[in-house]
Order: sequence, then C-alpha cells, then structure tokens
Amino acid sequence: MKAAVFYEPGGPEKIQFGEVPDPQIDHDQVLIKVKACSLNHFDLLVLREADPDNFTFPFWGGADIAGVVAETGDSVCQSKSGDRVVVNPSLYCRQCEHCLTGEESQCNSYGIIGDTVPGGFAEYIAVDETNLMKLPEQISFEEAAATPLVYQTAWRALITQAGIRPNDDVLILGASGGVGSASIQIAKLVGANVIAVTSTKDKISYAKQMGADIVLNRKSGDYWGELAALTDNRGVDVVVENVGAATWAQSLRSLVKGGRLVTYGRTTGHLAETDIRLIFWNQLRIIGSTMANCKEFTEVMQLIFQGKLSPVIDSVFPLEKAKTAYQRLQDGEQFGKIVIKIDHN
Repeated sequence: MKAAVFYEPGGPEKIQFGEVPDPQIDHDQVLIKVKACSLNHFDLLVLREADPDNFTFPFWGGADIAGVVAETGDSVCQSKSGDRVVVNPSLYCRQCEHCLTGEESQCNSYGIIGDTVPGGFAEYIAVDETNLMKLPEQISFEEAAATPLVYQTAWRALITQAGIRPNDDVLILGASGGVGSASIQIAKLVGANVIAVTSTKDKISYAKQMGADIVLNRKSGDYWGELAALTDNRGVDVVVENVGAATWAQSLRSLVKGGRLVTYGRTTGHLAETDIRLIFWNQLRIIGSTMANCKEFTEVMQLIFQGKLSPVIDSVFPLEKAKTAYQRLQDGEQFGKIVIKIDHN
C-alpha cells in the first residue's frame, strides 16, 4: 500500500511517498480503508523525536483516522464491511487499575496511534474493534478526521481537569491550532468568556468566528500587557497552555488568585522556569492533561455528531502531498486542522 513515510527523525523534508507492506489484522481487529487522516503538532514531535532505538523504520504518523471497514477479524461482532467509522487514536491495555476504574487516559501502557504504532497516513490500517465509532452519514470523512485527538484533548483539559464554569475568564493560547479552536468552542458551550491568542488578521477573524470574545495578536505589541489592561490587572481564571517554555512564566502570572493553569503541550520546549512564590502565594493549581478516557471521548464525539461542536478544517492535501502538509503545519500557517485525503485508485 502507499503511505507517507520517514526513515529517520527530522523535519518535513524527511517525509517520503512510497510503498509499505499491507497491514494484517488479528482476530479482534478491523482493517480500515483510510479515507482521511489529519495532522497534529503531535505528528511533528513524532517525526522530530523518533528514536531509532525504539522505532522500526519506515514509520508513518497520523492519529486522526476516518474511513470504511474493509475486513474484520474472526472475533469482531459489532462492525461489518462497509461501515463508515472514525477511530479513537488512544491505545489502552484495558486491564490495569486505571482502565478498570474508567481512567483509561492514565493507562499504565497508554499509547497513541501514529506514535506507538504506525498511523493513518497510509491507504489501510489495522485497529482494534474497541477503537471504532460509527460515523453518521451527515459527517464527512474529512470532518471526522479533524476531530478525535483535538476534541478529546480539549474536552478533558477544560471540562474534566480545569473544571471551567459559566462566566470564567479563559485564556486560550495557540488558538489557531486544532486543540485551540476546539477549546474556544467548548469554553463557549459552557458559557465562559474566551480570550484567545493567535497571529495575523485572518486568524484573528477565524477565532472570532469560532466564538472568542476577545482575540489578541501575539505578533503585535505586548499582548500580556493588553491582557492585564483588559482584566484591570485581575487576570484570568483559567489558562489553557500548550505553548510551553515561551509562555509558561507569563501564563502563571496572568492567573487570578486561586486560578488554574491546564497544560497539554509544549510546542516551544518542555523546560521552563517557575516562580514557586506565585504558586503558593496565589494558591494556583497547575493541572496536566493528556487525551481522554473512553467516556469523555464518547461525550465529545456525540456533541460533534449533534452539531453542537464543529471541526475546523484549514486545508486538505492528497497523500502524495503529505510533505507539503507537514511543512504548512510546521510553519504555523494554518487555522484549524490540516487533513490528508486518501484516494484509492
């Protein structure tokens, strides 16, 4: 089958379009004919940090997968050939204490498709039946592929971990990314006041269309000073932090007393200095969040299917142009998700 592969770590220039062996399904697995798969910053990290000691090359990424069931294993009973499906990219052991108590995202063997195993930037993928969700006819493959990783990440971070409430002032950094645009919608669904940070006039316009009450341009002036002025130096109740080293210190300073910072990423680096005095004196809470458990995934996907949340698609590329898609994401040109569409000729 054809796939967008890489043979060593690096940047988008390492992506190649080539042939790899067809996947073989186990008795409890389903073979998916991939129709669409979207990019995440996660894919850039996998590409850049792929450890030759732990990866078998060639490797290919892609966590957000939508497609059609092509074949089923002997033990599969809920899926059949021709079913339209979207894939939950989380890999759980379903046997450890976390899985057995409904906290699968803390699974002792937790993994993600496109990192733990090769992903959806290929014509076919074999996945466990338990990772499938039926796709309603009104949702396109491209829309479905723009959904799973970012919406479950945003849902757990904002709803479960940060516990946002109506009228909370919520600062969303990296608002033009997939999780950022999902976070804007989820925060507004709850009734929070959203302050988004992005760049360029077009991205500011898109963030407002998503529902952001105020949008700050990180490339023009001192947006942290603007934030202080907007809140009368009070600060915000919640910061949704995915940028990492470049914004960490200011994110903590921008919180009200008793405020919450929820972090799910580190696009500018994972090492940052922390003024511990801010944490104890202002009684701040720093909360980590990764992906979601099965219940949370189902909850947020149902909101997508009901039209209460809407995936944001920036652009669509064919599989053979995956290198260009990776480059667009690395350059930060997108607002929302970049989708790879796979045509089976």
